[in-house]
Amino acid sequence: MSNPPIYWNKAKKYLSQKDVKMKHLIKKYSDANLTTRKDVFFSLCKSIIGQQISVAAANSVFLKFKKKCKNKINPKNVNSLKFQDLKKCGLSRQKVRGIKELSKKFLNKSFNPKLINKMNDEKAIEYLSELRQIGRWSAEMILLFTFNRSNIWPIQDIGLLRAISKNYNKKYFPPKKFVNSLKIKYSPYCSVATWYLWRSIDDEPIQY
Repeated sequence: MSNPPIYWNKAKKYLSQKDVKMKHLIKKYSDANLTTRKDVFFSLCKSIIGQQISVAAANSVFLKFKKKCKNKINPKNVNSLKFQDLKKCGLSRQKVRGIKELSKKFLNKSFNPKLINKMNDEKAIEYLSELRQIGRWSAEMILLFTFNRSNIWPIQDIGLLRAISKNYNKKYFPPKKFVNSLKIKYSPYCSVATWYLWRSIDDEPIQY
């Protein structure tokens, strides 16, 4: 388990004071914390592979993809793979195009992840969303897990909405007004609140 983000302990104290339910979750799931790989290319590939398929299916495809890359998922290795090699991993044509284009953009530096550090969350989401196969949800996952941004509130995420419904006794989908009220309450630590809400429906800490 890697070290938590620098804001983690401060966020736990803040959220515990703000919300009784969050205080309970923070006490219950004290065994782990948000982690990061600090590998944007790896995380983007994983994001593309995992879109619109089950977790089990995504893991299966990703393992095949990793094997094709000789266990080194980097732009050079991915760029060297043929279209059909990637298709054989179980990837759709659209996902193959997305991953191939991603590798080229990293190699020719038309996409520079270092620029993201200088952007606010919304600008960073826009920049990431310019990539093929990367939409708002995927961009938010990258900011939360890879860059460890503190205030990401991914309301397109089904898991988060399920967790809100479960923990706050709301119908599924929870009312938009209520979801927005939680964002206000949790800010500036929505990422931490999101992580604990995910844990409440999946005992295995999520690693993106």
